[in-house]
Amino acid sequence: MIYGFRSTTIESSVKGGASMNQDRVFFFDTTLRDGEQSPGCSMTIPEKLRMAHGLEALGVDIVEAGFAIASPGDFAAISSICREVRGPRIASLARTRKEDIQAAARSLEGAGRARIHVFLASSDIHLEHKLKITRAEALEQAGTAVRLARSYVDDVEFSPEDATRSDPDFLCSVVAVAIEAGANTINLPDTVGYCVPNEYGAMFQMLRTRVPQVAGITLSSHCHNDLGMAVANSLAAIEAGARQIECTINGIGERAGNAALEEVAAAMLVRPDKFPYAHGLALEKLYPTSQLLSELITQSPAPNKAVVGSNAFAHEAGIHQHGMLAHPLTYEIMTPASVGVPNNRMVLGKHSGRRALAHRLKELGFALDAADVDLVYHRFNELADRRKSIFDQDLISLLPEHHRPLAQAELTTGGQ
Repeated sequence: MIYGFRSTTIESSVKGGASMNQDRVFFFDTTLRDGEQSPGCSMTIPEKLRMAHGLEALGVDIVEAGFAIASPGDFAAISSICREVRGPRIASLARTRKEDIQAAARSLEGAGRARIHVFLASSDIHLEHKLKITRAEALEQAGTAVRLARSYVDDVEFSPEDATRSDPDFLCSVVAVAIEAGANTINLPDTVGYCVPNEYGAMFQMLRTRVPQVAGITLSSHCHNDLGMAVANSLAAIEAGARQIECTINGIGERAGNAALEEVAAAMLVRPDKFPYAHGLALEKLYPTSQLLSELITQSPAPNKAVVGSNAFAHEAGIHQHGMLAHPLTYEIMTPASVGVPNNRMVLGKHSGRRALAHRLKELGFALDAADVDLVYHRFNELADRRKSIFDQDLISLLPEHHRPLAQAELTTGGQ
């Protein structure tokens, strides 16, 4: 046991198929809709198709392909995805307007399984200042819109926008109206990233207590990252009974972004004691899917981004490197392979120790005795204090004189 977990825990859940019970979490990916709204993240129709196929291979359950009424391009992209991508359910977003819902329905005509996602703000600040309607008008619009959407498709999701800043009594009322009108899924968006985890979880618990109709439908989470808590809030929602998580690859999205799909999935992988739920993701495709998105939008995640960042499995500190060489689980809570990362990296820098230096030199073909390691380590520290990056050629140049003939051969042949 390592910190309470069996060493087999990491690999046993990689496919996402096994769990401690039959409960399941569904992944709703909105990279192509909310994610694309992030500045600099727009995609052409062919790029959206490539991304949709990547999401299909990853195993997401629902792909929100766009906002049909927003532009002819969005409509065409949704239609193309519906024709070509057959695995996931395809969703199109719509406001509570007749023309929005009709456009969404037309865009989804080629889908094997279609969903119309209807949203209407429920917070007083949105109702008064943005929509300029009363609560009573909002209730009427919500019911009418969901009924219209149900006349086109069997699967309708309703989102009370800005749910986390809405009056609890009114939130319960609008949710009840939407369910009675035919909504199958109720999503509670933290639209502006306002909530903290205990509050967000409590909102789901409140609905389950006060709105009996939710017993027969799926509750969904949609969190933004303005306070850096989108993933934590999404996990709190799962603990409180949500069984659909709305998220994006690399966490892209409006302002500070959405909950990152790969982080939610990794948390479920590493902590099955907290999240003992099945899902359909092929976790070994998380990193390749992240790389695909980065290629399409020419925007890579930050190096220190969890799970898929370039430093997520990199180690520079000597103590960490020593532990990793002894046993990877000393400083890694999941294997790189479990999320599709090719390998971990030992980064040699000013914080590195003798053992990591000797290990890398041995990989390069130089087996040094203790005295030579001390000499090279002294030279290495002097160089590392002046340089941000240390390359293999630099290490070879630090070798003592009696290793120089072999070192010169390495440099001449380009040996690694």
